[in-house]
Amino acid sequence: MTQEEKIKLIEKTIEKVRPYLNADGGDVEFVKLEDDIVYVRVHGACVGCSALDMTLKDGVEALLLDEVEGIKEVRLAEDLF
Repeated sequence: MTQEEKIKLIEKTIEKVRPYLNADGGDVEFVKLEDDIVYVRVHGACVGCSALDMTLKDGVEALLLDEVEGIKEVRLAEDLF
């Protein structure tokens, strides 16, 4: 799978979890893929939410690990700054 194909699949997979986040007033955005680590940014109610780590690991990351071959981890893009 090429990098472009992997990114398209990541974006498609994130679309599956987006409605659940939107229902609680939040959102997630794909930022980049680097060394098989997916970087995302959260918006709305997700910012500062006490359940964010659980949402990322048990929701977004679990789904991506299951559906996109080679993904190692999901991290917040803010961790880069």
